[in-house]
Amino acid sequence: MTETTEQAPKTATHDSEPQDKLRTFMNSGWGDIERTDASLRDVAAWTEKRRAALSQAFPGERLVIPAGTFKVRSNDTDFVFRPHTDYVWLAGDQTSDAVLVLEPNGSGHDSVLYFRPRSERSQGEEFWRDRMYGELWAGRRPSLTETAKEFGLETRHVDELANALKGDVPTRVRRGEDGSLAAVLSGAKVDADRDHELAATLSELRLVKDPFEIEQLRDAVAITHRGFSDVLAEMEQVRKYGERWIEGTFWRRARAEGNEVGYTSIAAAGPHATTLHWIENDGPVNDGTLMLLDMGVENRSLYTADITRTLPVNGEFTPRQRELYQLVLDAQNAGIAALKPGVPFASGHKAAIEVLVNGLSAMELLPVSAEEALETTLHQRYTLHGVSHMLGLDVHDCAAARTEQYRGDLKTGYVLTVEPGLYFQAEDLTVPEDLRGIGIRIEDDILITEDGTENLSAAMPREVEALQSWMR
Repeated sequence: MTETTEQAPKTATHDSEPQDKLRTFMNSGWGDIERTDASLRDVAAWTEKRRAALSQAFPGERLVIPAGTFKVRSNDTDFVFRPHTDYVWLAGDQTSDAVLVLEPNGSGHDSVLYFRPRSERSQGEEFWRDRMYGELWAGRRPSLTETAKEFGLETRHVDELANALKGDVPTRVRRGEDGSLAAVLSGAKVDADRDHELAATLSELRLVKDPFEIEQLRDAVAITHRGFSDVLAEMEQVRKYGERWIEGTFWRRARAEGNEVGYTSIAAAGPHATTLHWIENDGPVNDGTLMLLDMGVENRSLYTADITRTLPVNGEFTPRQRELYQLVLDAQNAGIAALKPGVPFASGHKAAIEVLVNGLSAMELLPVSAEEALETTLHQRYTLHGVSHMLGLDVHDCAAARTEQYRGDLKTGYVLTVEPGLYFQAEDLTVPEDLRGIGIRIEDDILITEDGTENLSAAMPREVEALQSWMR
């Protein structure tokens, strides 16, 4: 396996050209840094099975699944790299600029992982001049040998990829947003329409979570629980600094125990809670109001939780807040109870919305009967969104799946959220003044089991008294 190839280092506009004596000095006097403890990771047994399932779906075709590359944040600074979800699911690896290729071999596929490994320090300038891949700039990259040992895959340098993709073999590509494969695909027999089918198939294969994935989701949920508790333990600072303190406190836990947050945290206090995706997180947190916290940790295997709790800032619900909260909780309980293998995906949504609409009707907040509101969806003024989405490596997981699959009957191993909400905008004149500016959502992560469901986030309090005790 060839570790390096010569290439011009990626430098900045105003970097000076080094003198020959510096080059000679920088390329000498380094010890061996090859890891000797690399061994097969637990995920490798599962990724092998996943690749086999994908292989069966596309016999005789070459399949190309890239990890992606860095994305520019501003000028010469990049966002922290996060690999493409389908790549992680099939390879287990998290290295940038990698491409997994499943090459047809007559009876199935051979899997080869192409990526840019660490460069040798005895030759070339990449390791000390390259701002994107150089070890002294960006940190250590694994070697080909190390990655092969850890993930049970044949590994090759990414510079060999262009030649490997040439020829008349029908090729499907899981295309991302960065376009980093454009040059190397020029010699391959590719078809954009066929690529869409590959994306859909991968999402559909990922709908059922294997035991490894379920354990990763449990881990992400447990860390998320601790992150919420961190916030509640610092309410004095939250009142002082507002929503920013909530976001920062939760992020600290996510980085300490996981990889990151799975999505930009929603720390919405007061009327901000009526904005579904409030991510500015720059407002005050005042006593007497509610704070809607929609936050999830992405663990180190890149699986994410997605949990929402709505809590009274001063630790006690007012009677009106309690009435609304209990209605949303009843709706969520109904939505969870409606889920089991074999029922339509929308069953939880339908059950939860029926409870909400009947509750709104009983409060005389609807201009029509509950039955007519359900038929005409007038209730969406106050409920706004669907109750469920799939969850896994992505917070909105398996999004490329065909609608008939995604919204079809539930199967054992699916993981989805149940998250009803009520939102009364601050300027909404159709509701009493004391309701305006109140937003409430409760969200949990639900595993479909053989005989029903398991609430993976059940340890996080939801009941009114339990929530208030948690805050105390």
